[in-house]
Amino acid sequence: MTRFAAACLSLIATLSLLGQTAQAFETKATAAYVFDQTTNTVLLSKNADTPLPPASMSKLMTLYMAFEALEAGRLELDEELPVSAEAARYGGSTMFLQQGERVSVQDLLRGIIVLSGNDACVVIAEALSGTEAKFSRDMTTRAVQMGMTNSTFTNSNGWPKPGHRMSMRDLGLLANRMILDFPHFYPMFAEREFLFDPKESSNRYNRNPLLTLGIGADGLKTGHTREAGYGLVGSAKQGDRRIIFVLSGLDTAEGRAQEAEAIVNWAFRQFSQKTMGTAGTQIAQAPVVLGEVENVGLELQDDLNLLVSVATGQPGLTAEAVFSGPFRAPLEKGAELGELIITRDGLPEVRMPLVASNSVAPGGFMVRLGAAALHLLERLNSGPQDAS
Repeated sequence: MTRFAAACLSLIATLSLLGQTAQAFETKATAAYVFDQTTNTVLLSKNADTPLPPASMSKLMTLYMAFEALEAGRLELDEELPVSAEAARYGGSTMFLQQGERVSVQDLLRGIIVLSGNDACVVIAEALSGTEAKFSRDMTTRAVQMGMTNSTFTNSNGWPKPGHRMSMRDLGLLANRMILDFPHFYPMFAEREFLFDPKESSNRYNRNPLLTLGIGADGLKTGHTREAGYGLVGSAKQGDRRIIFVLSGLDTAEGRAQEAEAIVNWAFRQFSQKTMGTAGTQIAQAPVVLGEVENVGLELQDDLNLLVSVATGQPGLTAEAVFSGPFRAPLEKGAELGELIITRDGLPEVRMPLVASNSVAPGGFMVRLGAAALHLLERLNSGPQDAS
């Protein structure tokens, strides 16, 4: 079998009209990660795989495990959980829970999301794993199962502690899973206020600075400690596109708000989603041996939705249909035979499966006889030659 790379000239011509070089975003964050969820495209990555103190952004992992427990029936939204001395002892951002009181799971979840309650996280942790220490180990194990390779948890809420680390890419992966896996719980992240304790009426507003700006922002979680700086795991949806972004290490809350808004505007204004081909569009042809025909069409298995820049400039783009052939008949329509590889300057390459556009039956007696004769002739021609 020989590996072929057939240039898809018509596709390149179409893309060249749209795919320009995007203006890079120079973030002030120590680490950042921006991901277009709709097209699975990473738009920005800065120190994205470095494990860093995540502060309260790591509360997303506690929430994810709580949502899983609700789905499995291990928790109920109206179930009331006891507040331990350990939970009530936490300072920082809290719900001002008192030892011995009982709080519904629904209020605890809203208290974590809107009020960033450190105490609420511990109540959930103890309900699910017995102790916060055991829950932290369970968080780490679950994170590895989900593909988060740079995350280690030592508590449930991001309180500063040695070894409590997450990378920006891991936080982005977690946010993506949160949105996809729990669409019925996700609207809680867009709540702007939650008054739990009337005596603490000032502690009622969501810290996410983007929710009131009308730019499609609907989640997820802020974070701040002296060690971590100011950070935000955010998401915004405009039209059919959704982006997820993670920032860490900014100097002030105001700086975080400005940087987050700038990133959302950049992601939506610099890039747009285009449908470049629909499932069933033939991209190339591949040779076939011992078949009733000499070639088989290669077509897109799925729609090709591509993120392209809307800026001006010269694109650096190639599109190739790559396959190993020739293919031996019989072939079934829909069989995966290769892939379309699209490369773009400044963006990750795109790989799409290519499948047989039609079935190819084995050739008759004369086809097989001709193939055998050709094979014999090739062997004779490749035999040793007399030296002279």
